Amino acid sequence: MGVLSHLRVVEIGSSAATSYCARLFADFGADVQKVEPPQGDPLRRGPPLTASGQSAWFAFLNFNKSSIIVDANAPQASTRLTALIEDCDILIDGRDVDAADCPFFDLAAVRRIRPGLICLQGSWFGRKGPYAGFAATDSTVRALAGLIKLVGPVDGPPMHAPDFQTGILAGLWGFIAAASSAVAQRQGGGGGGWSLSIFESSLALSEYLMSEAFAYGDVMRRIGTNRFWPGSPVGIYETRRGWLGVTVVTPAQWQAFCDMLGLSELRDESALVLGKDRLKHLERIERVFTPRLKSRTAQEWFAEGRKRRIPIVPVPEISDLLQDTEKKRRGAIVPVLLGEEEGLTVGSVQQLTLTPPRRGGKVPALGERQSIQNTRRDLVGTGSASPGRIDATRQPLQGIQVIDFSMGWAGPLCTRTLADLGADVIKIEAIQYPDWFRGVDRERAYIDAQMYEKKVCFCIMNRNKRGITLDLTRPQGLALAKRLLAKADIVVDNYSVDVLPNFGLGYDVLQTLNPRLVMMSMSAFGANSLYRDCRAYGSTLEQGSGLPSVIGNAGDPPVMSHIAFGDAVGGLNGCAAVLVALIHARNTGQGQFIDIAQIECMMPFAAPWITAHSTGSTPLRRYGNRHPQFVPHGCFRCAGEDNWIMVAATNEEMWWRLALAIGRPDWAADPSLKSEEARRGIEDVLERGIEAWTLTRDPDQAMSELQAAGVAAGVARLPIDLLEDRHLESRAFLQEVERAFIGRHPQPSLPIREGPKSYPIRAAAPTLGQHNIEILSGFLGLSDAEMAQLVREEIIGTAVLPEGKLATTKKKVSSD
Repeated sequence: MGVLSHLRVVEIGSSAATSYCARLFADFGADVQKVEPPQGDPLRRGPPLTASGQSAWFAFLNFNKSSIIVDANAPQASTRLTALIEDCDILIDGRDVDAADCPFFDLAAVRRIRPGLICLQGSWFGRKGPYAGFAATDSTVRALAGLIKLVGPVDGPPMHAPDFQTGILAGLWGFIAAASSAVAQRQGGGGGGWSLSIFESSLALSEYLMSEAFAYGDVMRRIGTNRFWPGSPVGIYETRRGWLGVTVVTPAQWQAFCDMLGLSELRDESALVLGKDRLKHLERIERVFTPRLKSRTAQEWFAEGRKRRIPIVPVPEISDLLQDTEKKRRGAIVPVLLGEEEGLTVGSVQQLTLTPPRRGGKVPALGERQSIQNTRRDLVGTGSASPGRIDATRQPLQGIQVIDFSMGWAGPLCTRTLADLGADVIKIEAIQYPDWFRGVDRERAYIDAQMYEKKVCFCIMNRNKRGITLDLTRPQGLALAKRLLAKADIVVDNYSVDVLPNFGLGYDVLQTLNPRLVMMSMSAFGANSLYRDCRAYGSTLEQGSGLPSVIGNAGDPPVMSHIAFGDAVGGLNGCAAVLVALIHARNTGQGQFIDIAQIECMMPFAAPWITAHSTGSTPLRRYGNRHPQFVPHGCFRCAGEDNWIMVAATNEEMWWRLALAIGRPDWAADPSLKSEEARRGIEDVLERGIEAWTLTRDPDQAMSELQAAGVAAGVARLPIDLLEDRHLESRAFLQEVERAFIGRHPQPSLPIREGPKSYPIRAAAPTLGQHNIEILSGFLGLSDAEMAQLVREEIIGTAVLPEGKLATTKKKVSSD
């Protein structure tokens, strides 16, 4: 019995996003019934294939579900499907992506009968807006979302991963939506009707660079494979054996990196202290340090880097992940049964310790559940029979209180999402050590100009929160934190695993203060990992996930997709995990500890190859910008400087329309080119023909013409382009927020909506210590004299301490 075993979920339509959303429910015991046509979900035929010819992608998305065939042409098909949905708690609907011959049913009528039904409807772009009717694929959506153009060689074409990214991201967002409604039901709410935009879901990876583009202008360009604005070195480098992921950000890390390699001349060069300055000299410094890296193996450098606290990590092959005993022990790699075929796949990364997810499972055979009859269950106590929302304007997490110790991107995105959904999030910083997204410069001029209040990226990650300062190294600050935690529902941190325990705020202490408290640690490798002490950034997590080994062309180095891919992914997985634990806490009064390893959160993106390889499938092939199923498929140059468009033909009909659209009726009429296999034989010729056409057009013009013909195409956007994207503008996705120090600035909305519009942003990000009085005095009841003393002793405050004064404070603390 899993924590969600009281829930029955029906999944209809064919969409990787909705399939993954439903699988997350199955991971925790929900009864997930997958409705398929007689020929099966089209995803059952998608590559890569296992040794026995089954879809590894489908297997990953669907284990632990059951399969029910509903033939749209059979008598009473709509009646049967309606009965299934009327008997479920959650409907996950992917028909707007691919209807998969799903029979018609009247959802509005079902919801009148079952007002407590939670319904999630996914689509590529939402049902309204300029892109709403677009044909799409994973890659065309990522191109439009700004996730392709900055990756790859300077001269192009941009290098992008194969499919399997947007479905993971959107599936997480869909789960967050549906699970938050399940939390609301435990508090007396009714059902929820959610819409999910796969395109907008993907912008979780782009919003940081969008904020930087707003702040700094049009400064981002593709600067080479495994190279990224604004700092360096951040990339993948060859060693004596294996590849090494390197992320050097701070001056201290740069000095340690140079010392490790014996490069004192680089370490002491004043022009190389900051990452943005190193980027200007990257060619020169790489010529010096890359030969040194070839003197040892990746594993040897990893061990040396751990000693020196440098964020470096070996870049594994898929075979390395399958042999990783720790990942199997932690449940990141789990057994999966595909009929008679045994394999391994990626398990749940939401590691709840009291109510853990299932460890592996079985892929449903087509129609295996046909003999099971639908029976109306006793719904008393499930919340499903609720007559409807008590307050239509009430957000699902209102009344939930969160204490947020996190910094940077991953943790703050998790808690921001909770706040966006209505939770009261109290962010705790210290004037000695504020959130590093405010900037790491502690020079006097930076502090005096209050530059730490002017970072747009901080404001985006911390909206809708209240902020206080507390010095947890001091007894008074620690005592106040404990008083807040005693009243809270959730506490989140993404520090190194020992930081809060060393303050006396480990889960063993907090559960005695507050038995219903859900505590989540979001470390890089996990609290019980052999590598628990390793430093990491979002780029480190991608480098260590296995994903780079399947991106790029055969024979080339592994290729990174994004500068900090792992941060947003970790934040969304953390939010999903917290909601599951919160449902359990609402049911039982029991809190628990959640051990998120952010590197494991990246592994679902490599899951299809992990699954296929585990069965002894044919050797993995790297396709570059091509595709194992769709031909043609690639990124093509357009008129103008560095302009590109992603184009894909997903089936025979789309190939025919593409050929006519680009003025090649001879191709459309050629019967020998009907099959994907035949077109693959002349792929070079086809690509030259497509680019001859795209080169004569502006990318938006090319996209408009191809989409008018029903061909999947998407312009490769830069992050700055998204600030004026016509589709996002039509959907009011970017909300204008006013904040002290920076004025009006755009903020991305949630990609999940309960109505035609996303929830409005209630409050700008807090200035440092903005809510000290409101929370410490108003909520905890401290007197004016007590507050004044805390200020005098610098336990609280509203201004960052400069470097010189910080040293004085450290001496004072050590003498206390």
